Amino acid sequence: MAKLAPFPEMVFTFVMKYLLRAGLLVSPIIFLVSLSPVKADDQSSGGADADAVQEHVYVTATRSRKQDLEVAAAVTGIDESQLLEQGPDVIAEMLRAQPGTFFQQTTPGQGVAIIRGLKGSQVLHMVDGMRLNNALFRNAPNQYIGLVDAFATQRLEVVRGAQGSLYGADAMGGVMHMMTHEPLYSGEEWEQQGRVYVSADSVDNGWVVNARTEGGKSGWSFAGGASYQDHSSRRSGRGEKLVPSGYSSKAADLKFIVSSSEHSTLMLSAQVMEQPSTPRYDELVPGFGQDNPSSQQFQFEPNRRSFVHARYRVSPQSGWIDQLEIHAARQIITDDRLSQEWQSPDIVTENNRSTLDGVTMQVNSSLASESRLVWGAEYYTDAVDSSRFVQVGESATTDEVRSRFPDRSSMDSAAVYLSGEWNGHDKLTLSTGLRYSWFDINLPADNNHDGLKLTPSDLTGDVHAVYSIKPTLKLVANIGRGFRPPNIFDLATLGPRPGNRFNIANPDLGSETVWSYDVGFKTETDNIEWEVFAFYLDYSDKITSVFTGQTTEDGRDIIRSENRNNVQIYGFESGLYWGLSDDLDVFLVLNHTRGQESNDTEPDIPADRIPPLNGKIGLSYQINDRWSIEPFVLFARDQHRLSPRDVRDPRINPLGTPGWGTINLLLDWHVSAMTQVGFRLENITDRDFREHASGIDAPGRNIGLWLSVNFK
Repeated sequence: MAKLAPFPEMVFTFVMKYLLRAGLLVSPIIFLVSLSPVKADDQSSGGADADAVQEHVYVTATRSRKQDLEVAAAVTGIDESQLLEQGPDVIAEMLRAQPGTFFQQTTPGQGVAIIRGLKGSQVLHMVDGMRLNNALFRNAPNQYIGLVDAFATQRLEVVRGAQGSLYGADAMGGVMHMMTHEPLYSGEEWEQQGRVYVSADSVDNGWVVNARTEGGKSGWSFAGGASYQDHSSRRSGRGEKLVPSGYSSKAADLKFIVSSSEHSTLMLSAQVMEQPSTPRYDELVPGFGQDNPSSQQFQFEPNRRSFVHARYRVSPQSGWIDQLEIHAARQIITDDRLSQEWQSPDIVTENNRSTLDGVTMQVNSSLASESRLVWGAEYYTDAVDSSRFVQVGESATTDEVRSRFPDRSSMDSAAVYLSGEWNGHDKLTLSTGLRYSWFDINLPADNNHDGLKLTPSDLTGDVHAVYSIKPTLKLVANIGRGFRPPNIFDLATLGPRPGNRFNIANPDLGSETVWSYDVGFKTETDNIEWEVFAFYLDYSDKITSVFTGQTTEDGRDIIRSENRNNVQIYGFESGLYWGLSDDLDVFLVLNHTRGQESNDTEPDIPADRIPPLNGKIGLSYQINDRWSIEPFVLFARDQHRLSPRDVRDPRINPLGTPGWGTINLLLDWHVSAMTQVGFRLENITDRDFREHASGIDAPGRNIGLWLSVNFK
């Protein structure tokens, strides 16, 4: 398949501008397809309606709509109402103290979820069914998830554990799926509604404004919105301003859904989000063991994500195909930087871009009343452009130097998969699947880089079982094999890394693999929802940064990536929601993860960045029809089990990360059917702490207010 020419961002900006003003896609859509009624229950595999959320229906784990109790995998769902209450700066914050997940943040405006001890490119991140992960994703915390607008998200789903058949490469720790608003209207009369959401926080004088509108009638619908955030430098629990940690972001999105027949729909959407200038806080202040910061300047300037997406779905009423779904999308991530080493006169400007094109096809089939199949194919092609320039001292001289990544490098992939489910026993449901994945990685030769071509491939799969002890109590078990090929970041990065390191290329890398095992219980009754899982990951040939023993002229440790370590990660995760009465609920989340690594010279060491014992406990009380209150405690135990790499990381206290606990309160007031006001009081005791492996101290006491006004 030939590569498409890079999509000009000026064209994207032009299109978005006028789509938001006038909806210019409507005319060609109407010309191409005839309008007819849309079924009210015709939902996307990338979305979920309000009823589905209330019924705890998940789509990511099985690529079909299924209730939580019938899904073997460990899953987490977060809906829009929770996003509005908490007003996260980045969407990954919503996975703080959820079962099996932990939040890590290197600098404000960025952040990742650690799922069963894995993060970054070890976890597959998706938006509306398409990959967010690209060839530049690090197998460590990165900024790219911060380029998905939390306030355009209708639902967030997480599947924990390797998902080898349905998702393949990168889905070793699990899948994090962000699903944007998808409106459906079935009436003959035009309907339209909108919302304005405003949020403010005292801890960083931050504010957010989001405006959304949607409308439609039988045959077609649309949704669109825009967001803006502005945050000053954060205040820590000891009252210190963490300078510089302020940033801003802006985002817009637009989606159209048109029905060409009663059983088929076409969806077209576009998203864009930009952080114009975000400081890398941990590079700009001295870390643990440092007398001076690593950099005098370090700005992500700008970071931007642009995304255009088309999806066609048809649901025949006869034959062996229940649903056919085809996606085509283009994602452009711009990762530009301005940096200056500590006490260096040279200013470095970088321009890095990934253009990821993808086409996927999936079929859901029912072979008999007790058997179902999901099968499909995917193709992605990722083109990387990279350049770097140095302004020498105070002179006007600017020299082009070796870029962070090989310019014009590429990473293509293709995959086919098949997953089947059998319900032939009254109490037992079994499912299993296989996927074959193939990659073509090209690093072109030039004056600065040696050429390289890699073609890794792998066969992955999984087996799942659900045993019904009784209708409301299920025993579930999963075995999965996942893998991750080395991407362009792993193979060929050249340049500074956090923690006073400097990365050099190593093109001689192989794929990582993981065997993932878990067993657990799920129960759901009228007043109790509970899950508990024990898990074990056997992770081989982990690509990790290895110190070469050399340093650069400015004192940075020189590192390179190697398939060096084997890792065992195990633990348990649990969540309980108990309705004591119609008005009072209590909830508890408790996670424990432990990791061991080994290599030729270090046979038994702690694994990197493993979260400590952590969780959440609280209650929710419905005072009356208008008022509700939710006090809760977030906590984490101290983490003294540090790897040698952790000890050398300036972001991590070499003596260990102290434990912490914060007292928090959410208060909601439904002023009217159309207006809601919320109050957040976070870290009430002004606790001074840092979440393990984060590059910045956590926020101190925060008073937050938010207002949501709906219009019809």
